[in-house]
Amino acid sequence: MSRARAVAVACVVVLAGAAAGVAGCGGGSDGQETTTQTVARTTTRVDVIESQGTGGGARFDARAIYDREAQGVVTVISVFRSSGLSSLLGPDRSAGLGSGLVVSGTGEVATNAHVVTLGEGRDLERADQVFVQFRDRNQVPAKVLGVDPNADVALLKVDPDELDLRPLPLADPGTVEVGEPVAAIGSPYGERQSLSVGVVSAVDRSIQSLTGFAIGGAIQTDAAINHGNSGGPLLDGQGRVLGINSQIRSSSGEGTGVGFAVDSGTVRHSLEVLRDGGTVDYAYLGIATRSVYPQLAERFDLGTDAGAWVQGVTKGGPADEAGIRGSTSPATTFQAQRYRPGGDVIVAIGGHAVTEDADLGRILVAYRPGQKVPVHVRRDGDVRTVTVTLGKRPATTSP
Repeated sequence: MSRARAVAVACVVVLAGAAAGVAGCGGGSDGQETTTQTVARTTTRVDVIESQGTGGGARFDARAIYDREAQGVVTVISVFRSSGLSSLLGPDRSAGLGSGLVVSGTGEVATNAHVVTLGEGRDLERADQVFVQFRDRNQVPAKVLGVDPNADVALLKVDPDELDLRPLPLADPGTVEVGEPVAAIGSPYGERQSLSVGVVSAVDRSIQSLTGFAIGGAIQTDAAINHGNSGGPLLDGQGRVLGINSQIRSSSGEGTGVGFAVDSGTVRHSLEVLRDGGTVDYAYLGIATRSVYPQLAERFDLGTDAGAWVQGVTKGGPADEAGIRGSTSPATTFQAQRYRPGGDVIVAIGGHAVTEDADLGRILVAYRPGQKVPVHVRRDGDVRTVTVTLGKRPATTSP
C-alpha cells in the first residue's frame, strides 16, 4: 500500500475565500490525482460516550469539542514556484492546501512541514507565500518560522492584531490509549472546519518523514483523514491535542480508516526549537536493522528473542567507528523475508531496552549529536557494551 500525505493540491485557489482541490488536478506534493467521486449520502449519529482514556472517564462530546476548539483550527494555503505548472495563480505557480492549529496567543500556528514545502530530503522547497484562514473567515499572510522535515512539523507566525486566537493545548506525551475516542478537525479537500470522529487504533507506530527516516511514536486512528487534513489536530475528549494529523495509508490515495498523527511529544520538541529560530538536529547511529522475534532468533541462533538485528552499518558512520558489527554473510530467506546474518543484535541503548527496531528512533530522539551513549549488543553469545559518539542525522536516507 502507498503512503500518502494528507494535503490537498489545488489547481485553482481563491485566496480571498476557501480553497479546494478540484477535479482533474494532478501533481503536487502528494503525487496523487484529485478526482471527484459521487458517494452515497449517509447519516452518522455521534453519541455522547464515556471515555476511559486521557480524560479519566470524562464524557466525550464531539459537538462540544467542536464548538469549543474549532476556532483554534485553521486552513493553511501555500503557494509555490514550480516548473511545468500553470494555473490562475500564474505561470509556473501551484498551491497546496492543508490545516493547522493555533499554539499561542502571539500568532504561532503549527502545521505539517509538507503543507508548506514541496519535495523531500535535499530537494525540499519552501512555499513562496503562505496564508492562514480562520473559522471567522479572516485570512492573513503567514511567515514560516521553521520546518522540521524529520518530524513533519512546521511553525508559522501571523500578526495577532484583530484576530480572535484560540490556542489549543498539547496533551502530555504518552497518555493516549488504544480505544480512546478522538476528534479530527481540518479542511479535507478544502472543506474547511470539518469534523470527523473515531478512536485511537494503535500507538507507537512508525511513519516515514520527508527525509526518509522514520517518525516514531505516531498515533494511528480510524477517524476520517483525507487530503487537506494534514496539519490539523487530533483531539481527545478534553480538547487537548494528541497529535498533528499527517498521513493516510491507502492503495488509492483516499482515506480508508488508516490515518496517522505525529504525537504531541514530537510536536512539542520541534516547536520549542523552531520557536527559538533553531534547526532541529537528530542523533544518528548509521545502521540498518530488523526486529527480532522468537522464531527468527531460533533460526539464526541470535541468543535473544527481542532486539534490533543489525543488517548493515554505514561505512565511516558513528556505529562503524564504535565497532558495531553489521552483516557478515550473504542474504538468506526466512518466512518470506530476506535477512543478512552475522550482525550484532542491539538490546539496549543508554539503559533503555530495545525490543524491536522501531525502539531505536524513539530512544535516540532524546539524545543530541555529539553525545556519547552506551549501546548494549549481543554478539557471539555474549552481551557487550559499545560506546558510540552519536552523529548528526543526514538530510536524507538516500546516498
